[in-house]
Amino acid sequence: MNAHVSQGGWPVLVLNADFRPLSYYPLSLWSWQDAIKAVFLDRVNIVEHYDRAVRSPSFEIQLPSVVSLKSFVKPTTHPAFTRFNVFLRDRFVCQYCAAPEDLTFDHIIPRSKGGQTTWENVVAACSPCNLRKGNLTPQQARMFPRQAPFAPTVHQLHRNGRLFPPNYLHDSWLDYLYWDTELDP
Repeated sequence: MNAHVSQGGWPVLVLNADFRPLSYYPLSLWSWQDAIKAVFLDRVNIVEHYDRAVRSPSFEIQLPSVVSLKSFVKPTTHPAFTRFNVFLRDRFVCQYCAAPEDLTFDHIIPRSKGGQTTWENVVAACSPCNLRKGNLTPQQARMFPRQAPFAPTVHQLHRNGRLFPPNYLHDSWLDYLYWDTELDP
């Protein structure tokens, strides 16, 4: 869940103007307060509601559970090279032993040997594997990543993000999540 949205605080799923989530992982969520502010600023349409309302002396509004932006936000075509996106590309597992804990990242070709900090030279690695490989090349360490590192597309990161649903999914969100995934026969 997004850091600015509290667990019990009636989070609101934010969809782009084409009714796709702005992001799958982390899921694009706002607090109910931010969503109501956006409604009053005429930036979003309310698509679904919770069965709860907030009131003032002169006004009452049902809490939105799903909103869509009125203006389309063009998705980025090239994901940022971040630690989180490297982990997401590698599905949050060590590329040497598949451990899901204690992740850091490893330079395939160590920087001391001319390796760059790029998509094509960095993989997710658990601390024990990273320490074992140390300042060695894959050949020297006899440690090879499960998949060759690559620069992912936004689509690939979204696909991987769908494998890690958030702790909280409200029933009203389900019609708007994962609708573009292939259906089982």
